[in-house]
Amino acid sequence: MTDNMLPESEPADDLADDLDTSPLLPEPPHPINWNLLTADEAEAEWLELNRWVDWLRHTYGLPASVVPPFWHRHPELVWELSALHLHWLSAYDPEQNGSAPLGWHRDFADARQRLRDWVAASGTRLDRDRPTRQTAWPGEDPAEPVEDTIIENRDEDFVQFVLDDVAARRQAEDEFYAGLDPHTGELR
Repeated sequence: MTDNMLPESEPADDLADDLDTSPLLPEPPHPINWNLLTADEAEAEWLELNRWVDWLRHTYGLPASVVPPFWHRHPELVWELSALHLHWLSAYDPEQNGSAPLGWHRDFADARQRLRDWVAASGTRLDRDRPTRQTAWPGEDPAEPVEDTIIENRDEDFVQFVLDDVAARRQAEDEFYAGLDPHTGELR
C-alpha cells in the first residue's frame, strides 16, 4: 500500500464491518450533493467518506481540532471533507497531470484552516459533541439551547448516524412515491 492509495479489501455484509472494509466506489469522481442522495446512495457515500477521512487523519496525523471524531454530525464538516475527498480523488486520478497532487496539497493546507474554523464554531470535541450553535435572526424564534453529549464509541455513533440518515431518506422516498398517482406517475 502506498501513501496515496487506500487498502483494498473484501466487501462486508454488516454496516459496522463496512467501516474499514468497504471497497472503493467503482465510478469516476463526481461532486456529491448530500441534499439529493437517495437512501442507497447516501449509505455508500457515508461509508466511502468515512473510510477516506479515517485514512486522511492517520496519514497526515491530523488532530481532533482539524478532523474531530464526530465530523459526521456537522454538515459544515461533511461538506468540507466531501469536497476535499473529491479533490483528492481527482488529483490522484491516473489520467491527471503529474502536478495535480501538489495542487491538492496546497488546497489541503487551506482546507485545514477552514476545518479548524468549522470545528471551533461547531464545538465538537474528542469525546463529546453538541449541535452547532445557530444564531437566530431578528423575527425568528430563539435557537434551542445546545448541550454536550458524551459519546463513548465513535464507530457505534457513526453506524447509528448512518442508519438513521438512511432510514429518514428511505421514509422520504416512500412518502414521495406513495403520493404519486399509479396511473399517471404524477403527484396527487
